[in-house]
Amino acid sequence: MLDNALVWLMAVTCGLVVANIYYNQPLLAAIGRTFRLSDSSASLVATATQIGYTLGMLLVVPLGDKLERKRMMLLMLLGAALCMGLAAWAPSFAVLAGASVLLGIFSAVPQLLVPMAAHLAPEASRGRIVGRVMSGLLIGILLSRTVSGYVGLHLGWRAMFEIGAGLMVLLAALLAWKLPTDQPTFTGSYGSLMKSLLTLTREQAPLRRAALVGASLFAAFSVFWTTLAFYLEGAPFHYGSDVAGFFGLIGAFGALAAPLAGKTADTKGPDYTIALGIVLALVAYAILGFGGLYVAGLVIGVILLDVGVQATHISNQSMIFSLVPEARSRLNTVYMTAYFTGGSLGSILGGLAWVHGGWPGVCFVGGALTAVALLVSRRYGRE
Repeated sequence: MLDNALVWLMAVTCGLVVANIYYNQPLLAAIGRTFRLSDSSASLVATATQIGYTLGMLLVVPLGDKLERKRMMLLMLLGAALCMGLAAWAPSFAVLAGASVLLGIFSAVPQLLVPMAAHLAPEASRGRIVGRVMSGLLIGILLSRTVSGYVGLHLGWRAMFEIGAGLMVLLAALLAWKLPTDQPTFTGSYGSLMKSLLTLTREQAPLRRAALVGASLFAAFSVFWTTLAFYLEGAPFHYGSDVAGFFGLIGAFGALAAPLAGKTADTKGPDYTIALGIVLALVAYAILGFGGLYVAGLVIGVILLDVGVQATHISNQSMIFSLVPEARSRLNTVYMTAYFTGGSLGSILGGLAWVHGGWPGVCFVGGALTAVALLVSRRYGRE
């Protein structure tokens, strides 16, 4: 059973671990100077970490249904600490890139914690608890770049990885002390475990629907955030990257909405919250399209977009975790792999929309993807 202290520990753990993936982004220029690399070459560090995280979700997270989750997470946290230590003292860029891939794999811990929280939570409050744990993850994503940029500026880029390594060891100690064991029920081989991902996807229409809705909406989300810095640098704003970072902090409203979305999903059902979230995202893109020439329009649009996307995401997870309780890690793997695939596609489409259509093109593509999410949520996989 979960108490409030354990839920908050899970939320903090999610935030600090997912931050491992994003610490390197503000440090890329400094890393490039250290190893005498071009900006494009240095950016491969961020790409390597994202690739590792995707591999971790796809190949490691399903094991949460086969192996004891607490033991898995402790080993992964210690592995992340070792990788961050290796990155901090990397003698070459090749070593840093390799450590980054492994760091991404070991940083998939939140994708084990969220199903564990859903498993331990009472059914009546599952959405609220999942939302609270997810809020920690979202805040970690938002604040990691700010913290990393400050540390990198004052202490150097290697110091951030040293600090991160220490945090992972501390988290491992806390979880070893406080986290309960969570015995799995799957007894088959790893091959049959992975094959069951396809079986679950084929048999569970709500899972397919959630995956498609999540992928479409996260693609719309990525379209906006991929192009915002370019838009702010030009007319009529002429702002720098610091202002783009400020908009990231505004996005914290999305994180604050996560527990409320989960609670609403518990009381009114996830379908209601999913529809509401998608409609909020559509309204956001309408405001961004017609009022994006004004800072107030951008701020309102960012808040509505973040709240809408996160409300839908939390409700999707609350819904899929109720489908096959003994397969929650695998359900989360299918959903989150689709989710991040959609985000990657959105980044590509956002760049193309910006080059060929400017800000109106960005808002059109983002709005179209959101409309796809609404259509799928209402029509696909319903008998």
